[in-house]
Amino acid sequence: MLSDLKLIIMGNGSAVPTRNANPSSQMLIYRGRQFLIDCGEGTQMQMIKCGLKTRRLNDILISHLHGDHFFGLFGMLSTFHLFGRDKDLNLFAPSPLKLLLEKVFETSDTRLRFKINFFPMEDFKSTPIIETDTFTINGFKLNHSVPTQGFVFREKTLPPKIDKSFVKSRGLTVKQINDIKSGYDFIDDDGKLYSNKDITSKSRSPLSYAYCSDTSYSEEIIEHIKGVKLLYHEATFDDSMLGMAETKKHSTASQAAKIAKLANVEKLILGHFSARFKSFDLLLNEARLIFPNSQISIQGEAYDIV
Repeated sequence: MLSDLKLIIMGNGSAVPTRNANPSSQMLIYRGRQFLIDCGEGTQMQMIKCGLKTRRLNDILISHLHGDHFFGLFGMLSTFHLFGRDKDLNLFAPSPLKLLLEKVFETSDTRLRFKINFFPMEDFKSTPIIETDTFTINGFKLNHSVPTQGFVFREKTLPPKIDKSFVKSRGLTVKQINDIKSGYDFIDDDGKLYSNKDITSKSRSPLSYAYCSDTSYSEEIIEHIKGVKLLYHEATFDDSMLGMAETKKHSTASQAAKIAKLANVEKLILGHFSARFKSFDLLLNEARLIFPNSQISIQGEAYDIV
């Protein structure tokens, strides 16, 4: 079954890229609308490999200003310019990035053909970063060495489904359909009443996704990610490197799994792997001892969130 919400992992490595792990970047797609989350070096190349159309990308979220999460932004924006993009682009990021972007394009004598609507991440401490009639994207504080945001996407409660044969046989108007979706019963021209519960069925549960990278172990994030269908959580180190994780303010796979368990999420995927790992089996095994429904993120993989 195809889902309205899909995640594509384009980079699941940490600060140092390797042959098999690009720096952090992923695309969240909801009903065709794309949200680029972080933009490490090589992101635009990964988008090409994944068959993603850049003209559809209008929203970019940057979690923090460590290079492995935003160094790919300069080249990608330049490519948009060279391709003649003229549509506005929304960029949600820590405020210092705005001046840096201006300096980079000034230095390269680049006058972008399109407008960047820059939204400082600091402005969204108590309000959604993005909100529509159907979903919200909120930020929440992670515990890292520089100010860092996690992101959580939550679909709003869906209206009930109306029996299609009932709609067709009665020739319902848009207003009548909306009234039924709002919970009203229906009365036909002959005065016959149709109970709402008899002509509707419950819609699927709302979709949700949370992104946590980079962060040390912090139970303070649980309230923000509780119950999400899919959680991406960094797992830079294994248990033998706990001291290093604490010093560098990163997490182990076991700690990521513990967060997933405490937050009662449905599925956990691990990422942001240290370049020292040639295989991720150890990380996966440590996570599954605590949270069995754990997976290793795979670059180029598309995850349907259902």
